Amino acid sequence: VGSKASLIAVSSVLPPTHHHSRQWLQILHGASRGQGLSSMFGDAKPCAAVTTTAMALDYRDRILKRLPSDIPEDSFLPLMTLYLTDNTTPEEIVRAKESGHVYAVKLYPAGATTNSDFGVTSYEKIMPALAKMEEVGLLLLVHGESTDQTVDIFEREKSFYSSTMPWIIQQRPNLRVVCEHVTSAAGVDFVLSQGPNVAATITAHHLLYNRNALFKGGINPHFYCLPILKTEGDRLSLVDAAISSPKFFLGTDSAPHVKGRKECCVGCAGCFTAHMAIELVAEAFESQGRLDVLEDFVSKRGAAFYGLPPAQERRTLTREVWRIPKEYPFGPETVVPMRGGDSTSWKLLARGGADAAK
Repeated sequence: VGSKASLIAVSSVLPPTHHHSRQWLQILHGASRGQGLSSMFGDAKPCAAVTTTAMALDYRDRILKRLPSDIPEDSFLPLMTLYLTDNTTPEEIVRAKESGHVYAVKLYPAGATTNSDFGVTSYEKIMPALAKMEEVGLLLLVHGESTDQTVDIFEREKSFYSSTMPWIIQQRPNLRVVCEHVTSAAGVDFVLSQGPNVAATITAHHLLYNRNALFKGGINPHFYCLPILKTEGDRLSLVDAAISSPKFFLGTDSAPHVKGRKECCVGCAGCFTAHMAIELVAEAFESQGRLDVLEDFVSKRGAAFYGLPPAQERRTLTREVWRIPKEYPFGPETVVPMRGGDSTSWKLLARGGADAAK
């Protein structure tokens, strides 16, 4: 596919896609239809932390019951995760693996991001759980940031991947790890330095924007996320990794908050991108003349790493200008999507649109 392509067919499965539904499950209309997903990681911290297999299975049932009626039966698969705490036991890891529906465990350093207060405070305490995960083949998904308040917010990912994560890998060298939403050249370098059991996801918004977007013309809360946007050099490192290395694949980290929780004195971290994640990635790759790797990045690499079968369904991305809604319904309130009110030149068509580019 050349840089001037007008139609691109992509596999619809996006196994590493990372979405926070925050209990307002009607937002799945955007995640399952608009983003064209056939699979999605269920948020391990919707409001109350999902720390047990029983909680994860209950949450999975609620997700499936809220899917839009036009989503074909058995065409959408929520891949559930557990929230790792200091008290997660090896027995719980076994239950998760045996459930057949829990695919991974998420490590949040306590206090690193939204709803992470019950996260890990002692890496020594989680070693028994990680040992069992290494044994049974359950993946560890990592929010990689230091919570040391003496570390500059723009350097916290670098700090984590230069100290904490190397120590964890040293203790559990065969543990399969996904460094989620890496945002820096340091994060990229760490992943590239590790063996085939370590991979990473990159978000659409970190591929397109640097930290200037937070301050252009004033404070822009809808570009505030954690890990925070970094420098232009970091952004270019992410783009290069996404294009050139099979160790990197899309993980959207779409994190909606109601408008009033973003546009306020102390706003929440998180960017809502589920409405156009594929279009955003297409913009980033087109800017480099590399639309030819779009399908690999959004569909194939993640499936291969997670051991999931490749998708059979195809979706079509077409060159078409459309205006992004300023707001979407979100529970009884609204959520402001990334670039709400602006336009984009790519559009993901509905299932079967343009015969999926055949």
